[in-house]
Amino acid sequence: MTATTGTVNPVLRVAPAAPAEAAAHFRASLVFHADVSDVAAVLAGGGDPGFVVLDSRSTDAWDQGHIPGAVHLPTALIAEQAERLLDRDVPVVTYCWGPGCNGATRAALALAELGYRVKEMLGGFEYWVREGFAYETWEGREHRAADPLTAPVDAENCGC
Repeated sequence: MTATTGTVNPVLRVAPAAPAEAAAHFRASLVFHADVSDVAAVLAGGGDPGFVVLDSRSTDAWDQGHIPGAVHLPTALIAEQAERLLDRDVPVVTYCWGPGCNGATRAALALAELGYRVKEMLGGFEYWVREGFAYETWEGREHRAADPLTAPVDAENCGC
């Protein structure tokens, strides 16, 4: 496809998928991923969230900050410790540092290979903090104001 100037349109250089194919792709993406806001909303609701949150980072990273209530299980230890720490009947939501890190993906793969149902939390710990959700460190609970580039300033959620 071309723009009116006759140049190739970089967005449409490869045509979009047919609607049914696109729907299947995006449905599959949601099977594998959860976002920070959804995880936070469910955890804030109290009661049993129906999943466990797993921090796959090192102990030093965990001490620097982690999601309250998360299970700490570094990826390298999943094979030997997952059965002791996790219930196979409860889905696991993994996270690592953030979008520039694939540690949560590696942890999700390791857990899936052991028979756990698993999703990866998009954005990781970075976006948890940037969206203004409370986190814990070795010193206690902390909170930062939401980054207006990642979360609405005057609304409870983004409405998406």
